This record gives sequence, structure tokens and C-alpha cells, in this order.
Amino acid sequence: MAAALGRSLPFHYGWLIVAVGTLTIFACLGLGRFGLGMLLPSMGEALALNYSEMGLISTANFVGYLAAVIVCPGMIRNWGESRVIVCGLVVVSVSMGLVSLGNNFYWVFVFYAVTGFGSGMANVSMMVLVVHWFERPYRGRAAGFIVIGSGFAIIFSGALVPQINLSFGLAGWRYSWAVFGGIVAVVALLASRLMRDRPADMDLKAVGAGEEAATMLPTVTAVAALSSRRPIAQLGLLYLVFGATYMIFATFIVTTLVQDRGFSEATAGQVWAWVGGFSLLSGPLFGALSDRAGTRIGLCAVFTVHTLSYALVAAHLPDVSVYFSIALFGVAAWSIPGIMATAVADYVKPEKVAAALSMVTIFFAVGQILGPAAAGIIADFRGSFGASFTLAAVLAAVGGLAALTLPGRQVP
Repeated sequence: MAAALGRSLPFHYGWLIVAVGTLTIFACLGLGRFGLGMLLPSMGEALALNYSEMGLISTANFVGYLAAVIVCPGMIRNWGESRVIVCGLVVVSVSMGLVSLGNNFYWVFVFYAVTGFGSGMANVSMMVLVVHWFERPYRGRAAGFIVIGSGFAIIFSGALVPQINLSFGLAGWRYSWAVFGGIVAVVALLASRLMRDRPADMDLKAVGAGEEAATMLPTVTAVAALSSRRPIAQLGLLYLVFGATYMIFATFIVTTLVQDRGFSEATAGQVWAWVGGFSLLSGPLFGALSDRAGTRIGLCAVFTVHTLSYALVAAHLPDVSVYFSIALFGVAAWSIPGIMATAVADYVKPEKVAAALSMVTIFFAVGQILGPAAAGIIADFRGSFGASFTLAAVLAAVGGLAALTLPGRQVP
């Protein structure tokens, strides 16, 4: 199917890989992770969860994600990226169905961790696949379009979940998880038919092959003497900060709107859907900025925008500030994962990209584990999430400054 389609397309097959990749992120992260923010208020009420337990459920997903990141390089080496992506999506689909059957915190905790494992398999493999299908001048944009799948999922879940809850009451969250699982299964089937590991599998070259010399930004000569360990470690620490801070916002903003600010669930859902709408700009916008201005500027810009977003929520200003915060968070929401996929390839040889990307993603997963758990504990202690968002703002500001210390691009 893929070979015949590749010969008939009026554009490079790599861009179809991007389209299927967008659906993959829509499924494994958009629904698998960010759908939780919409479902937490009703899940919390139905299962009598406190703030700490809500945070731990989110943390469970990242524990599973971290486990997947650790084993992903070996899985890719033995199976290839496409098979790992499809298997990951199947794991996400089945585990979502099992989450929908939960009657207590522990059941949801365990099977949502399995969802995280499948998400990690699919996401890491998808980001590695981009490196093989696109040369450096196009990688940022390609990865940027892929990561906005999460934005489409937020729009979708923000519209669907309140309607399901209206129809099914306290059981609505169960039906939402079941619907999500069915959608992920369809995406897995589509990916199994269309994904390919390398352009050479279809007698093609990567998008932008031959253009590298003409478009590459100047490198810093001194970097050539550096080991790749230093920039990879720096990228990992920046990814940890991003993981901790953006997941505080993504996990608890809807709960904050409903429980701290008195928004109705339907209104909070609409506001959350706006995050998805604004985030459709994030990947392409900051991916293109990274391609043109470099990783340092791209990362610093994202952290700066997010610092303002978190600070607006933490400041307890009138409700209009929330809408500005939502817009700022959304417009930069998914850009750093896309930038990281291309940044890693600047410092290591192509055959080491999978291992290096998995390494920095371990930091990302640790951040996602620590962020929601700490935010939930702080909220239980303080009675609201204000201090949690203050912590996120401070960390994001530090991340923005630290991004400027990254070494220049090293061509392997």
C-alpha cells in the first residue's frame, strides 16, 4: 500500500510520514496524556481522589513513559521504528480500555502507567523517525508539525468530554477513556499500513538531501573539540525543567479553573480547547525559529513565553489573565519536544540519535514525574495551586537563561 501510494503522491512521501506522525502524537500523547486534564475533575469526584492522588495518577503515566524510554533504543534496534510505534499505540489503546473499568485509585494508577509505557514507545520512535526522513534544514519544521497532534487532541477532548459527562454523569469519564482507546486503535491500524523506517525502503532520499551545505547555520569551531556528552547533558536538564513545568500546567489548569476559580466544567473545557487551538502554531512556529536561529534561541524563546504564562495564573489576577495565560501556554506548548529531536541530531552521529534522544527523554520523563506529584502535594498543603504555578514560573525562567549557555552546533 505504502509503495504504491508513494509513487502516486504529488509530494515527497516524507510529508505523509509527518501526517501519520501527527496522528500518532494525537493518539499516544494528546489523548493518552493530555486527555487526563479534562477527565481529572470528574474522575476525582467519582473515585473520591484528593489532590495528591490526582498528581500521582499523572505521575504514574510518566513512570511508565520513563520505563519505555529506557528500553526504546533496544526495541528500535531489534524491531525498527515503525513496528515500535504501532506496538506502542496498541498498548495505549488496550490500557485506556482498562483504565475505563477502574473502581479505585490503585487500578487507575497501574493501568495509566501502562498507557505511559505505550506513549513512550510511540513518541520516542516517532521523533527518531523524523531524523531519518528529513535533513537538518527541514527537521525542525517536520517535527514541529508532528508535535501539534497534541493540540488537535486537546481541542477534541475539550469538546467531547463535557458532552459525554452531560450524557452519562459520574460514569462519563469511563466512556471517554473507552472512546479514546478506540480512536487510538484506528490510528495504530493506519500507522501499520503507512509507516516506513527509511526513505531507502521506498527508493527515496530524505527530504532536503543535498541542501545541507547551502542552508546549514555556521558552526562554532571550538565545539568540534567537545565531547557530545556535555551538550546532551545540558539538553537533558532543560528537558527535565520543561517536563516538570508544562505538566504542572497541563495536569492542573482545568482543575484550578473549576475548583479555585469557580468555572463550570463546560467552560473550563472550552478554555482547555483554546490551548489546543493556540498550540497548533507552536510546533511549526518555534520549529522554524530553531531551524533559522538555532537551538539556543528557540529554547530560550519557549521558556520565556511559558514563564509569563505560569506567572499569570499564579498571580491570582482577574479571570482575564487566565485567558492570556492559556494563549501564551498554547502558542509554545509542544515546541520543545520537536526542537529536542533536531537538537540531539546536531551533536551526535545519525546512528546514535536513538540512544541520545532516549537519554534526554529520560530527563524529560523524570521532570514529568516530579512536576505533577510536587504540585499536588503543595496544593494539598496550601489549599490551592497558586504556589505550584509560581514554582513552575521560576523554573521556566531558569530554563530560559540556561538555554543560552548551550554550545554551538556540532556537525557529526
